[in-house]
Amino acid sequence: MSKGEQTRERILARSAQLFNRQGYSGSSLSDIMRETGLEKGGIYNHFSSKEQLALEAFDYAYKLVQQRVRQALAGKLNAIERLVAIVSIFQSIVEDPPVPGCCPILNTAIEAGDADEMLRDRARAAMDDWRTTIHRIVNKGIDRREIRPGVDADEVASILIATLEGAIMLSNLYKDPKHIQRAANHINHYIETMRLSDQ
Repeated sequence: MSKGEQTRERILARSAQLFNRQGYSGSSLSDIMRETGLEKGGIYNHFSSKEQLALEAFDYAYKLVQQRVRQALAGKLNAIERLVAIVSIFQSIVEDPPVPGCCPILNTAIEAGDADEMLRDRARAAMDDWRTTIHRIVNKGIDRREIRPGVDADEVASILIATLEGAIMLSNLYKDPKHIQRAANHINHYIETMRLSDQ
């Protein structure tokens, strides 16, 4: 990796942390300069605008989440095990966040709202990845007779994501992991109800 590529990577890593803690609109150029240790020209040498940096910083943060997903699912073939692993990823976001400031998808989705269409679209695409992963696990589990027929993959995705992201928000708000722990216990019980009885 060249020196320029290393600098660009450092800007992304530090900006991702800053934006995830303070929000994109709540982070000024001087905040970015302080966080990265670079002057304005050094930052704009690598990114054409704060908006471009914000989008790429979100992508950087989301890639760290995706790495956790790959690691958690590695070697797990049974659908129930894979769903429980998904729950553990959400727990890890509270207990050991990949980027300081908790879940970058949740933070970006809330902040972007209707105000920043490009960031909202990035957050929606990341959430679509989560939903697609859960759909695939559930549907394969049904095909392999690991999950009861008739379980609705879209419903499972909505319940898992809404419950766990809500628990992340509560845990972060109150600085207390009991909320994600309670939600994880509840969702793991819910996942067990999907198991085909002869398994």
